[in-house]
Amino acid sequence: MSARQLDVGELINRERFSARQWRILILCFLIVLCDGFDTAAIGYIAPAVIRDWGVARTQLGPVMSAALWGLAAGALLAGPLADRIGRKRVLLGAVSLFGAMSIAAAGAADLSALAWLRFATGLGLGAAMANAVTLMSEYSPEPRRAFIVSAMFCGFPLGAACGGLLASWLVPHAGWRSVLLLGGVAPLLLLPAMWLLLPESLRFLLLRGGNGEARRILKRLLPGVRLGDGDRLVLREADRTPGLRLVWSADYRTGTLLLAAAYFMGLLIFYLLTSWLPILISDSGMDLRQAALLTALFPFGGLLGSTLTGWLMDRYDAHRVLALAYLLTGALVFCIGQALDNHGLLALTICLAGIAMNGAQASMPSLAAAYYPTAGRASGVAWMMGIGRFGGIAGALLGATLLKFHLSLPLFFALLSLPALLAAAALLLKRRAVAIGRRAWA
Repeated sequence: MSARQLDVGELINRERFSARQWRILILCFLIVLCDGFDTAAIGYIAPAVIRDWGVARTQLGPVMSAALWGLAAGALLAGPLADRIGRKRVLLGAVSLFGAMSIAAAGAADLSALAWLRFATGLGLGAAMANAVTLMSEYSPEPRRAFIVSAMFCGFPLGAACGGLLASWLVPHAGWRSVLLLGGVAPLLLLPAMWLLLPESLRFLLLRGGNGEARRILKRLLPGVRLGDGDRLVLREADRTPGLRLVWSADYRTGTLLLAAAYFMGLLIFYLLTSWLPILISDSGMDLRQAALLTALFPFGGLLGSTLTGWLMDRYDAHRVLALAYLLTGALVFCIGQALDNHGLLALTICLAGIAMNGAQASMPSLAAAYYPTAGRASGVAWMMGIGRFGGIAGALLGATLLKFHLSLPLFFALLSLPALLAAAALLLKRRAVAIGRRAWA
């Protein structure tokens, strides 16, 4: 037989989703689950920290936002690094970092120490999330990529929801430090499995000339593919401009900015709600345990929303699907402020808002991963998430600022619905910009 050049993307697209691809999906899901738990933990333990240390709610603002500053910095640094040294190495380092720092944060003696340790935790969280998304997208068949990556991303809202459920039991029985301790031990237990079972990205290896290693991984990954001794794996992508040079090049700059803007607005809503909703609900007359359980419904709704949105993106126009999800988020967040006196209706509204919000937000990395070629994919996804993380910082700080104005809760939630409308507009503008660009390239 004559030697062949086999495109690795076409091979992944045409073969069945193998057991080893399922293993990658499960491990990335667990990484993101731990990420979601640790990211949301501070919101669930905040009322207990205020009570134990006798501090004002507004003093907690820097602690609430510290991990988010770390998340932004971690994503911005880790994306270009992963495009240089590989996705797996960065993932292992990131999980080690946020696990160790969460354990250290459990022993913090004051607000200053807690804030710095939460920042260090965030560095690992931001790096882990972006690279888990990138690695999973590069092992997913294109016709089902959005669904698979969104299903993996379900780990984030599930982790955040588990944080609320576990905190509602752990804080009264073992104190708020036990939540941070659990958030550190769990990811460290994942490290041996990650080291042994996670492969490096095939696309990255081929881009770096690692054909021999890529062949060995592909034989184990897709046992149905028969490779001859002379066959060579190739990566057929026209643009191989490395890392950030590609992300901010003329062809991708507008899309990069609009993706980041939409992600920024979504995270502003998500982190304001997960950080301050327990306090806001308790202000309406519920006890802290009820407030934590109701807040957990918001990320918990993402389990359905993420998979549903990903499934729709694989079948219809992805930009329009996400824009509609953000529009629904805006309407439902507004309705939360109108339902505070009816606990049953409030629970339903929070859950529906979580379905729409998390469905949109969890699917944004998939949209970004499909937008960038391999040479800049980790950088593009990470910088969208990194710039967007400043929306999370803004959300955590905005909650403290708005509380100072003593706004009515209905008005508070009405204002919070506006960023969702801006996110929808950014996605529709990106869709138009990409369509214009394609016509120009044609």
